[in-house]
Amino acid sequence: MPDMMTTREVADYLRVKERKIYDLISREQIPCSRVSGKWLFPKALIDRWILQNARGGPVRHEPAPPVIAGNHDPLLEWAVRESGSALAFLAGGSLDGLQRVARREAALCGTHMRDAETGDYTIAWVERVLAGQDVVVVAWAKRAQGLVVAPGNPLDIADVTQLADGPRVVRRQEGAGSRLLLDQLLVDANVAEDAVTYADDVARTEADLAAMVADGKADAGVAIGAAASMFRLDFVPLHEERFHLVVDRHAYFEPPFQSLLKFTGSPAFAARAGELGGYDISAVGSVVWNAV
Repeated sequence: MPDMMTTREVADYLRVKERKIYDLISREQIPCSRVSGKWLFPKALIDRWILQNARGGPVRHEPAPPVIAGNHDPLLEWAVRESGSALAFLAGGSLDGLQRVARREAALCGTHMRDAETGDYTIAWVERVLAGQDVVVVAWAKRAQGLVVAPGNPLDIADVTQLADGPRVVRRQEGAGSRLLLDQLLVDANVAEDAVTYADDVARTEADLAAMVADGKADAGVAIGAAASMFRLDFVPLHEERFHLVVDRHAYFEPPFQSLLKFTGSPAFAARAGELGGYDISAVGSVVWNAV
């Protein structure tokens, strides 16, 4: 059985008609995610949902490991190291991070996934992927998102419409917030996906994407301004996004995460954000959504 099931697969798994699954979706009574127009069901959450309904109450778990999964952020990675928080970093994209929190493989994750219907960040995805899970969403930063290009912008790329003119474009992996943003920007600009020439390799992190442009393996890609500055590349801003931390409630109060939060109030943290550029950290640490 796959980790992510389709509507038909979850109906077979639950031994019900497929129309019953759509009824549960419409009433928001089953954990699911809508990705590229298709409903997907994380098997780990479906199994937990079955147990919750069978027992009439929440299932108790051992504490999740002190791991940050999800999207890579240069400021977050630096702060985790410098704060002495003892948190481990496991970057793998925003959706992957939410799924790891759902499977209790990580205590928290970084995410900047935008809901295509509402334009809001994170909350709709948390409600889909972590339905019924006891988490809080904490603000990290507003980040400048745009096109990372070679120094001097030799191809004179000013917006995503010019990505159809032949430059090699590097993409992030499926489920990464930057990948979702690029796909949406191309749709909004009426640029067909097959009109874009993509680099052979997929970047796993913001830094990997910038490194590919710096090494001449690609001409452009969507990432944050800080990634461009780290590699002394040019940056064409397109969008301001919200980057959040989705934290297991128990882990929120534990020393590793509290150490990280305390460090965000230090002069060193503010100075580093300024050096990297493209960050607004005025709301860092504030709780923006609560599952209870």
